[in-house]
Formats: sequence, structure tokens, C-alpha cells
Amino acid sequence: MERPKVGVGVIILKGSKVLLQKRKNAHGEGTWSFPGGHLEFNEELDECARRETFEEVGIHIKNVHFATITNDKFATENKHYITIFMLAEHEVGVPTICEPDKTESIGWFSWDALPKPLFLPLENLLQQGFKPFHQRL
Repeated sequence: MERPKVGVGVIILKGSKVLLQKRKNAHGEGTWSFPGGHLEFNEELDECARRETFEEVGIHIKNVHFATITNDKFATENKHYITIFMLAEHEVGVPTICEPDKTESIGWFSWDALPKPLFLPLENLLQQGFKPFHQRL
């Protein structure tokens, strides 16, 4: 019996916008998601958020802390993830596509005008009524 995997999504705030990337060559291809990836064995959540953010978009983040989780069942891909969302602020650097085999495009977006289609964990986050700018950093 296979168990769910643990993903970490990093909600990065800069001013009134959040950073999103368009996925490719993975489940959820063609959808917009936050930077993130798999939690490694013995890794702290904030370490994972910092590592994945730097690996994927080449920026540094600060004030990293837990935000919420979603239970994400990808029916067509036959995958199941628990996604841990971490909230952070942009510290330094210009977002760059560092993994062109995994990311098609990248950009800062207003929470009220997110691009479509969205990655399932982000859709589930929105269904929870999550509002990143109402969280305490």
C-alpha cells in the first residue's frame, strides 16, 4: 500500500503579490503553483522552503513559517500528497527560471487575479478560504 507523499509549497509575498510558476514535465503540467517540492528526510519545514525556493527560482526568502496544509488527491495521475504551505517574504533576488525542464514561466500575481489553471493544492488552498495577506509574518 502506497502512502501519501509530503510536498511543501512556498507562498512568497512581495508587496501585494505572490510568486507563481507554471509547471511542466510533472503532475499538474500546465498549471500555476507556488515554488516548492518534496520534503527530504530529516529536513525542517523552513529549510525545505528556503532550499526549494532557491533551487527553483533563485531568490532568498525571510520570515518563513507554517501557514496551513491541504490533502491533495490527483485522481488522473493516481497520486496523493499532503501539501504543507509555508508563508514567507521575498528577501533578495530576481525570480529566475532555474529549472527550465520543470518550469515554463514565472511571475508575481495579485491574490485576487491569479492565473488559470491552478495546481490542485492551490485550488484546495483557495477552497479553504486562505488569505495570505491576513496572516502574521
